[in-house]
Amino acid sequence: MENKFENSRKATSTYRPQKGLKITDFGRVPPQAIELEQAVLGALLLNHTIMDEVLMIVNTDSFYDPRHTAIFKAIYDLYKSSKAIDILTVINRLKSLSELELAGGASYISTLTSNIASTANVEYHARIVSEKYIQREIIRFSSELLSEAFNDGVDIFELINKVESGLFEITSKNIKKNADEMRDVVYQAVLEIEEARKNKEGISGIPTGFRDLDKITGGWQRSDMIVIAARPAMGKTAFVLSMARNMAVDFGKAVALFSLEMSSVQLVKRLISIETKLTGDQIMK
Repeated sequence: MENKFENSRKATSTYRPQKGLKITDFGRVPPQAIELEQAVLGALLLNHTIMDEVLMIVNTDSFYDPRHTAIFKAIYDLYKSSKAIDILTVINRLKSLSELELAGGASYISTLTSNIASTANVEYHARIVSEKYIQREIIRFSSELLSEAFNDGVDIFELINKVESGLFEITSKNIKKNADEMRDVVYQAVLEIEEARKNKEGISGIPTGFRDLDKITGGWQRSDMIVIAARPAMGKTAFVLSMARNMAVDFGKAVALFSLEMSSVQLVKRLISIETKLTGDQIMK
């Protein structure tokens, strides 16, 4: 978590919204929610105990107004140092960083709490701030792609890879898993234990059809990633196809198979070979 907040000065823009909003290359003001950014910061100044909740949704880069970027960075610095968070401590922290003027001054910071009646809606406000940031990132990324797409010398496959990796990066940086409450997890665990108790065969997951293997694993369990590893030509593909066939045909489970080396037709021929007991040469010839 700490690394995301260390480069706040780099993330801080050079424009100041109070003196005129920055216009994008498309002639429009970027998506932003200045009032909600103020609401999030004001809520944090009033109640620092909601910091964990806010950090699940936004980070320093999420704020559009450079004043708010600096203020949030100061609040986070105090938070990770387990120091008190209020208007005075934040102002003092900004002074020590020589960023008080960048943050709008002490008078501006003092106004952030004036319109906050309750901190109950901070999660909702933070999510809107995050959504606006994602929109801005998509616009920025799309603008870069547009410029490269007009370049006749660009490698189209490298550009496609850039599109995929860029969108994944934007998504992965801003979509976070919420914390689970222990009571909910315990309840789910007890339900699964009860289901396993009712199963006389001792198979609590998805059976593979290989009885000895299922006795050891109890079937493939939900959320597990299973790696089948062996040297080439040792029968890995045949084994995986046999499991997929057993799960789909014998146990009625939906199966998706992704292959990076064999075509769909080749895989189906292997399945036909398994079902008919014909060799691969017989199927091919």
